[in-house]
Amino acid sequence: MGEQKPKEQTESTFIFGKKNYKFMLIGLACIAIGFILMSGGGSDDPNVFSPDIFNFRRIRLAPTLVLIGFGIQVYAILLNPNKKSKSDE
Repeated sequence: MGEQKPKEQTESTFIFGKKNYKFMLIGLACIAIGFILMSGGGSDDPNVFSPDIFNFRRIRLAPTLVLIGFGIQVYAILLNPNKKSKSDE
């Protein structure tokens, strides 16, 4: 019979660091706030037009906040957690 190879001790490590998860939570919060700001504005009576759906908050602010949140998410994914900052050296 062949030799028994000893099983190597594998250390489980996370792909992302603590900093990555902080940025992910910030981005997720921005996205959630953006979608909350987009909601509402409907009319109770379907025969009456409500101009509230065209205000600044729903047309400009909320979508911009959602896009900023997605940008933060991309940054959090691409951020290298193993890179040493100048203050750590």
